[in-house]
Amino acid sequence: MVSHPPKALEQFDIAGRSAIVTGAASGIGLAYAETMAEAGARVTLTDVDGAAAEREAARLRAEGYDARAAQLDVSDRARTTQVFDEHEAAYGGLDIAFANAGVGIGPGFWDPNGHRAPDGQVDSYNPEYWDRIIAINLTGAYNTMRDAVRLMKKGGKGGSIIATSSNAAVICEAIVPLPYMPAKAGVSHMVKHLAFELAEYHIRVNAILPGPFVTNIADGSLKDPVVRAAWDKSTPMGRIAEPYQIKPLALYLASDASSYVTGAQMLIDGGMALGKFH
Repeated sequence: MVSHPPKALEQFDIAGRSAIVTGAASGIGLAYAETMAEAGARVTLTDVDGAAAEREAARLRAEGYDARAAQLDVSDRARTTQVFDEHEAAYGGLDIAFANAGVGIGPGFWDPNGHRAPDGQVDSYNPEYWDRIIAINLTGAYNTMRDAVRLMKKGGKGGSIIATSSNAAVICEAIVPLPYMPAKAGVSHMVKHLAFELAEYHIRVNAILPGPFVTNIADGSLKDPVVRAAWDKSTPMGRIAEPYQIKPLALYLASDASSYVTGAQMLIDGGMALGKFH
């Protein structure tokens, strides 16, 4: 028993820790990186668009935060290992990792107006899209978490790994491309398995399952008023989310505030997984 347990807000303190975020140049990944920096952590922003990652890291540095950037396609295992090693060299270890990078390519079997999308049917969906989504969303998450575990074990202090899954891991979405859902379901199950495996090393592994957020995924389609209206209508709360709304949950899972939480699947979807409104 702790004789003088920390106060609630003290448990959210991550000042001085180091974090790495994949897919951090925009959207939810950028919100994660901003959260880490704003809370006093030293953060590496990685993204397949290296110039965009560096631009955001430079903005954070200009605001007085400790941030660096690296170009990274998480489906490239060798490059992932290199980027994590560079993070360790810069910051002396790794405390927090967000396996966030993801893509959504191609249509679902319905379009936003509720009509069949010819290119989204299972027998006509482009198999190259399948391969790319699985390579980034599932294998890329594995590559990221694998190297995060390697560094955290080496440091001997444990750590927190947070993977971005999706509410599409637990429900089916007609306007979401087919491979996105099994990829995210795989991420969610991998999180539970790794949490089970790594608990004795004091490495916590949890998943955030967002519903629709206004990001650049799927070529930024949620910024289209027609597409956004369709998602707004299908959400019990009647609206989709902005990336800033995920920040408190990210800080909770990254910090000691969630020190007894591992293997969790944290839905943040405006109630969509409860059922759809039409």
